[in-house]
Amino acid sequence: MRGAGERWLAAAYQGSPWLALLRPLEGLYRVSVARRAAAFAEGRRTAWRAPVPVIVVGNLTLGGTGKSPLVAWLVRHLVERGWRPGILSRGYGGKSDAYPLLVEDQTPAAQCGDEPRMLADQSGVPVVVDPNRPRGARRLLAAGCDILVSDDGLQHLALGRDLEVVVVDGARGFGNGRCLPAGPLREPLSRLASVDAVVINGVMVNGEPRFAPPAGAFIMKLAPVGWRRLDDGERLPLAPLPFSMPVHAVAGIGRPARFFETLAGLGVEASAHPFGDHHAYRAEELAFGDGRPLVMTAKDAVKCRDLAPSDSWVLEVEASPDPAFVGWLEERLAALAAAAPDMNSRAGSAPAHHQE
Repeated sequence: MRGAGERWLAAAYQGSPWLALLRPLEGLYRVSVARRAAAFAEGRRTAWRAPVPVIVVGNLTLGGTGKSPLVAWLVRHLVERGWRPGILSRGYGGKSDAYPLLVEDQTPAAQCGDEPRMLADQSGVPVVVDPNRPRGARRLLAAGCDILVSDDGLQHLALGRDLEVVVVDGARGFGNGRCLPAGPLREPLSRLASVDAVVINGVMVNGEPRFAPPAGAFIMKLAPVGWRRLDDGERLPLAPLPFSMPVHAVAGIGRPARFFETLAGLGVEASAHPFGDHHAYRAEELAFGDGRPLVMTAKDAVKCRDLAPSDSWVLEVEASPDPAFVGWLEERLAALAAAAPDMNSRAGSAPAHHQE
């Protein structure tokens, strides 16, 4: 079920030698990225700055890293501390007739995208989808938000930001370390020197790092927290398992193997069915004809609610950043709160923050 894009991405992370043929194109891509960043840094192009703090949670690589679970954790943390956060998203995989799109209870994933739908369900805070992020940010301000969290958008320089957090998949790291199309990087690794924090998702395996993390990087884990029955939303604990085994498991995320590894760690015997990231499911792809239960991720569930068989289950996971990251975040939030009275004067066309 892997298309050409998934095969190329796997090769980029594995360092396949044939990708060396694409290095001339990589050089052109790097020049384009550098020119665009320089245009913002030198003021030839300007970024819109919101009158409230903006936090971008993004990545340098193509493919999933776990940034959306960190966004969900972050907005819960903000709410607990009295902020009124809103989430801004590009809405990849969705298509709307009009933007900005405020995600409401009945907004389908096909319109807003699977990750915005999932984040709206999980967080309960306003979520706005817009390819034009400054315009989407203004819609969140109109909804009463006093801090904005951008799910992805590290490379969307038209929106100014106060904090940049880069999430890295601990299993795959930065692949062969090369930029598109010769590797998985959206920007050169030198970009890490200008971000505020790097968070490694699941870097430790049996006490050993899977790759050399950048100096000062924080650690995060994705922890399973329970099961949810897809058709009626009933929530049950991780154990005992609420279904019989073996099961079928589907995953249309950036790295499906992460989901299947998690299931194995929970003792779930599963036949794995990986799909491409943001896959648009059809009912026949979920009908295996043998009566086995079906398990999936929360991201898949928002698209499969009306397609999957009745005995279908969602594994709920939550990000768990290490205490050092929480302490760092608290310090930065305190600084942002102290600066908040001065932010009203900056909205408009100030240069983007932290660009190469």
